[in-house]
Order: sequence, then structure tokens, then C-alpha cells
Amino acid sequence: MKLKLFILTLFISTLTFAQNKGTISGVLTDKDSNNETLPFANILLKGTQINTTTDIDGKYTINAPAGNYIIQFSFIGYESAETNVTVKSGENITISKALGSSSYKLDDVVITTTVNKQKETALLLDQKNAVEIKQSIGAQELSRKGVSDVATAVTKTSGITKQEGSGNIFVRGLGDRYNSTTMNGLPIPSNDPEKKNLNLEIFSTDIVEYISVDKVYNGKIYGDFAGGNVDIVSKDYKGSGFLKFDIGTKVNTNAIAEENFKLQGGMSRTGFTSKGIPSNALTQYNYSSLQMQDYTPIANSFGISGGKSFDVGSEGKLSFFATASFNNDFSVKSDGTAKASVNGNGIANKNFSKYSELKYETNTTGMANIGYKFNSNNKVSFNSLYINTSTQSKEEFYGYIVDIANDGNGLIRRFNYEKNSLWINQILGDHRIGDRSKLNWGVSYNIIDGSMPDRVQNIFRKEATGYQLSSISAPDNHRYFQKLKEDELAANASYDYKFNKNADGDYLGKFTVGVNERIKSRGFQATQFNFKANNGFTNTVVDPNNLDLFYNQDNFDKGYFSIATFRGNSQVFNALDPQTYSGDQIIHGAFLNTEYKFNKLTAILGLRGEQISQKINWYTQLGGIGNDKLEKTAFLPSVIMKYELNDKQNLRLGASKTYTLPQFKERALFVYEEVLQVKVGNPFLYESDDYNLDLKWEMFPKSDELISVTAFGKYILNPMNEVTISSSSNDISFINTGDYGFVAGGEIEYRKQLFNIDTENAKKLSAGINASYLYSNQELNTEKVNSETNYQVDFTNKTSKFTGASDLLLNADLTFFNEWNNKNSNLNTTLAYSYFSDRVNAIGTNGKGDLVDKAFGSLDFIAKSKLTEKMGLGLVVKNLLDPSINRVQENATGDVNVLSYKKGMSLSLSLNYQF
Repeated sequence: MKLKLFILTLFISTLTFAQNKGTISGVLTDKDSNNETLPFANILLKGTQINTTTDIDGKYTINAPAGNYIIQFSFIGYESAETNVTVKSGENITISKALGSSSYKLDDVVITTTVNKQKETALLLDQKNAVEIKQSIGAQELSRKGVSDVATAVTKTSGITKQEGSGNIFVRGLGDRYNSTTMNGLPIPSNDPEKKNLNLEIFSTDIVEYISVDKVYNGKIYGDFAGGNVDIVSKDYKGSGFLKFDIGTKVNTNAIAEENFKLQGGMSRTGFTSKGIPSNALTQYNYSSLQMQDYTPIANSFGISGGKSFDVGSEGKLSFFATASFNNDFSVKSDGTAKASVNGNGIANKNFSKYSELKYETNTTGMANIGYKFNSNNKVSFNSLYINTSTQSKEEFYGYIVDIANDGNGLIRRFNYEKNSLWINQILGDHRIGDRSKLNWGVSYNIIDGSMPDRVQNIFRKEATGYQLSSISAPDNHRYFQKLKEDELAANASYDYKFNKNADGDYLGKFTVGVNERIKSRGFQATQFNFKANNGFTNTVVDPNNLDLFYNQDNFDKGYFSIATFRGNSQVFNALDPQTYSGDQIIHGAFLNTEYKFNKLTAILGLRGEQISQKINWYTQLGGIGNDKLEKTAFLPSVIMKYELNDKQNLRLGASKTYTLPQFKERALFVYEEVLQVKVGNPFLYESDDYNLDLKWEMFPKSDELISVTAFGKYILNPMNEVTISSSSNDISFINTGDYGFVAGGEIEYRKQLFNIDTENAKKLSAGINASYLYSNQELNTEKVNSETNYQVDFTNKTSKFTGASDLLLNADLTFFNEWNNKNSNLNTTLAYSYFSDRVNAIGTNGKGDLVDKAFGSLDFIAKSKLTEKMGLGLVVKNLLDPSINRVQENATGDVNVLSYKKGMSLSLSLNYQF
């Protein structure tokens, strides 16, 4: 009876107490990210122990006894907000807040799950807490530094540079073949037949939430890794809704100064021109006009993006994000000189006193993201990205050409048009199974179509009577058609299982088991039509700016010139058969990672196994019909350790074994001719094995500050390089140049807030610098190359640096941020500087020294202003110093400058408005 009375009394007391309580609820959003919801933020009634956190959708609910309170909202890297609130019994009060960026210390708030990774502070926190050694750069930092493409973005991290004139990057001195590119963890194909990786310049930062660079291997990554893996994480919208418009314009000082910006006519300025080999290409002249067209070199851009989320039922959420943009660009290489086929005595077979390049580029990008969250534990998303790029250029070389223009009266002109379209489709899944397990999976299907429709080259000799077309060799004047198509199907799946829960309820260990599949197929074909003046017409005077007067159907019928491919003229039955190669690559991978936390030490021990098959078939004028197959079984151990010296400092170690595969183009017997060099494949090329070691110390004084020092080393067996082989035209091929090579060096990174005036409107000055020093060396073994391949080489030196390796890399920036108008308006200005020292472009042979790209620095100014709550303005000035870009050949008799030009300064202005 007493027990029943006690229970009744307790129930009545509890009910009475509950009736004296009220409820506060609402939604927290991110003011700086289109009011996206802010999950896992902290809500506290000051002076009490009553607190909670927001859920995955930024929602919160808190119960409190009736009374007056101050409710505080806070989140790492954001300004806290406080509001007075009166709680009344039985009533529900709604208070929603939008939080903005701030400078909280890293130990103020403990975060246990994913945060907004567009922000610099959130990415630094993720870097601090992660066991893996990685660097990331998010949308906020990209905007602050005026970065518009992914290639430039990754160069803002330590130890990474970009090859001048391309989107090819070098990670710690290791170039394209040693690196890999993924999007949301799934591989993406290359748009260049000569490259392993996609040109990262085609990725606009509009689609990016953040970019992660892994320079230390772990078992989740494919084993074809030595330099780094760049993972582009696409935007995943979570907010209530927005619509944004962007417009912009851009000029280049060299392009504006060009009096006649003329390119080949007949090309669409939108970048969607598709051309092919004309009908009856050997028996009739059905080729397009060679007339040139005037361009006004003022670039423009426009874009639209939007997103919205919808609640579905009590737990579900459906989110949409889409963006579409178009931009173009004009550039000119001016004040240029060039040389080619330079021997060891510095004598060049081609010596051009004037070199220039005019270029017009376009980029059309469209992306859609659809995410469906069933509940807090299960989410599926679909990404579809389409990018179309085009490059139209005109290169001109004036000067000496041996046996063609011995008096320095030669002219080589090349028109080039390249069009590439990439379509990426991904389905991604994320599932939590209880508090121990998690399943992640992804499937992608990617298609890339690359074409070089109708590249035109003509060689002239200027005589007293005018310009004459060269007729020394049939390929002197030609039109070239190239197609590439690559399909790739990839799938990833991994399962996490936590074990050994301690007294605090935390799991100390985790197993991760996963599989990866990658099936890639490439088809490539090219046909070159050579136009040779026939006897009796070799001295015909032509107008270089109106070649239609010579190349036309009437003159063809009269026998002024003939048309033939490398296989022959119209009398040869297979003359129109293209030069082709095809490649198929299959990689089956599986891995097991074991992670365990020993007090302050956390270690990941990984083992990955892969079965690789790479098949090449070719049908070319050089090698006839041929094929080759490379197979490899790889066992790749790795270990990563993190020791927490204190709550702000970590010491990290990484060690691993990986490999490097040759690419399709490098192993196919196909010849690709550029104006200054010729490249040919090597079927005897084989993979390298790599051993990697990293040691890193890092400290995080504040949420937006970092100090880190890294030492690293790589030992590579059978390294691959581009080498000049012994041939009549000094062709370049791809060779395993020695038994070993190694890279060693160090990196430092420092981010510091110099001052922060926390008045009503913030004024902040911050600076960042990262630098790396590299030492590389590799054996050059002439006997090894001559015995392993059908090619002959004679290395000038016994050892060499790795191609692309600069001793010193430097990036620095200084940023001032100023707010006014009650934080509704701001101005963010940044000075950004980057520098690389001399680096080897190609290894010297036959008494010739190495080709070396000389050091230079680049200075940019970026200003971004939020004029009102909805309108923004941007000004970017790039290449303020406009240094000369030089490449030299280091000979015993002295350096010979083989390429020199200036890019000019570019200025761009942008305006955006958000509804």
C-alpha cells in the first residue's frame, strides 16, 4: 500500500513539474551559406545546465521551467548569438537564428560529426580530428583567393604546382602519371589522350563544396598513387531555398593590345562546333574554309544556381541543387621566341625570332544534385555533371627552319580547335546501422568525348615575290582529325564496424572492409591529310591570310596539289583507314583497414590487394597491327599513426607501398606531332613500384590558425620519364629510365590571424604561407633502356632530377576583412603570391642538356564585396608582375633559351544577386 502511495505521489509531482515547463524550438541556419541548415550546433540556457544540439536538419527543441532566460546559440567557427526569452508554462516559443563566421578556439566546442566543409574553420577542424593525413580547401577559401577552377585551387595547398599553360599538376615534384583524380571518391576519366588525369581547369569552383588532397596513401584509395589524390566533393545543398545569378567580364592586357585578334573562321563561339572528315576527302576538296575571323577579345561569363529542400514525412528530406554557367576567355602569349631540335653545341634546326599564340576558350558547365534522406541514418544522392570545353588557337613561328627557310624567312602557322565533353553520373549511399556500423557505397558511369576536328598546319617561306608554301615534306601542310572516346564504370563499397566500447561509451576500435571495381575502355583514332604542292606549282605565291585562293576544288582538279594520308593516296585501298589504338583496363580491389585508439595514439593498419589488367591494341603507320598486355597483382600495406601531443597539437606518421601504371597512349605505337616536338609510344613500358614515408607535426592555435611541418620521402623502382630517343627527328618517348629514383623534402604551412577587432562590425587581418623544399634524384641507365626496349638512348648525365620537380615551392596570401552596416555589408581583399623554382621539363640525351622551365612568381589581387544582403561585387586582377616565362636547354656551352613569352595581366569584374 505504501509503495502504491509513493508511486502515485511521484507521478503527481512529475506531472505538476512538467506542467510548469515550457518549450523553446526553432531552426539554426548558416548565414554565410545561403541559410543552409546548421546541424549539431549547441543551444544553452545561460546560467543553467539545460542544453541541447540541433539535429541533422538544424532543428532543436529544449524544455525549461517557466522563467526568464538568456538562450545562447554557438557552433565551431561561428559567432555565437544570444537572445532573451521568457518561458511560460505549457507554451511553445519558436526562436530561429542564422549564425555567421567567427574565430572561436578549437577547444570551445566538441563536434562529433560532419560540419559545413565549405568553411575554412570547419576544414581545419576536420583536418585536426582526422587520423588520415590530408589537406582540404573549401568554397569559402576559394572565393577569398579569387580561384575559379580546381587546378588553381589545389596549387593553394603546400607542395603542389601547376604546369604552365595546362591544368596538369605536380604533387611534391611528381607529375601526371603519379597522381589521381576522383569526384566524391569515385574515379573520373581524362579528356586528353596524353594524360592520365583530367584537366582540372575545366572544373568550375561553382560546383565545389571542398577539395581534398591526399598526399599520404591509405587503403581506400586505388594503388596507382605516389604523388597525391585530388578528390572533388560536389555541393550538397541543405538549405531552405535560394536562387542566385552571376555575370562577369574579363580582359587580358595582351589580348586587348593585339591589333588583329584573328582565328580560323567557321567555329561556334559557344564551343559546340562538331566537325569531321569530309566526304571524298582524297578525291575532292571538300574541306572547310581557311579564312580567318575577327574576334573582340573581351570575355564574359554568366551563371545561375539554386537549391531547395523539402520535408518528406516526419523524418525524410528531399534536397535539390543545380547550377549552370558559361564563360569564355581570351589570352595571348606575346614577346615570344622559340627554338627546336637544339644539339649539344646549342645549334637549332628551328630558330624562331618571333613566337606568338592567340587563344579563345569556352567552358559550359551544368550540374544537378538530388539528395533524399530517409531518416537520420539513411541517405541516397544522385549527381550528374556535364562539362563542355573548347579551345581555339593560332600559333605562329617566324624565323629559321633548316632546309626550308635557311635565311630566317620561314613561317609556321598552326590553327587548332579542341572540343571535349565530359558527362559524370554518380549514385551515392550512406547508411548507419545502429551505433556500431556504417555502410557507404557509390556507383559511377562516366563518358568523355574528345575531338580535335580539323587541326591545320602550314609552313611558308617568304621570298621577294611573296610567301610560298613549303613542299619539302608532305606533312609540312596538313589537316588533322582526331577523336577520343572513353567510358568508365566504377563502384566503391565500404563497411565500418566499431568495437571495444570503453567506460565513457566511446568505441576504441574500428574495422573497415571494402571493395573497388574499375572498368575503363578507350577508343582513339586520328587521320592526317597531307597537302603537297605538285611539281610546277611548288613556287606558287600564296596569301597566308587567304589560303582558299590556293586550296580549292578548281586548283585540285588542275593538279596544283595532291592529297594523301600516311597510308597513301586515293589509289591505296586502305588510305582512309585511321591511325588507331584502343585500351581496356580492369582493376579489382579489396582492402581491410583496422583503426584503434591507444589513449593518445591512434593507428590505422591497412592492407589492400589489387588485380590489374591493361590491354593495348594499335593499327598505325609506325607499328602496323599490334597489341600488348600488362598484368599485375599488387599487395599494398600501409600504416598511419596519429599521436595527440595535447588538445591543439598532433604528430603524424604515414608509410605505404604503392605502384604507378603507364597510360594507354604511352604504350601504344602511335606518333603525335607538335610543332616543336614529336612523341611516340613504347610498348615495352612497364609499371613502377613506390615506397612512401611521411612525418608531420601540426598545431592549431585557433579555429582559423595552423602551423605545420612535414618531412617526406619516396623511393621509386623503375621510374618512368619522357626521353629523347635516337631517331631522325629526335622523337620523345616514354621510358623506364633506370632502376631507382627518390624524392625527399619538407613542407611548412602557417596560417595566422594578425588582428581581429571584435567591435559591432569585425575588422580582421590574416595571413597564410606554405612552402616546400624538394630534393629529387634518379638513376639514368643507358644499357637498361637499350636492352629492355627497341629504342636507343644515350643519356647525357648519369643521374637527373625528376621531371616537374622544383626545389622550392611557395604560396603566400594576406587578407583584410571589413564589415559594416550591421554585418549586412562587407569587403574581403586578398593579395596572393605563388612561386616555383627551376624544374626539369625533359631529360637530356646525346650530349644535350636537360630542358628546364625557369623559375617565376605570380601575384594576384582579389576583392570580394557584399554590397547588400543580396548583392555582391568582385574584382580580380591576376599576374600583376607579368614575368617572362622561359624554358632553356642546359648545355655544356651554356644555357640556350628554347621558349620565351609573356602572358599579360588579366582583370575580371563580377556581379551576383541572390533571391
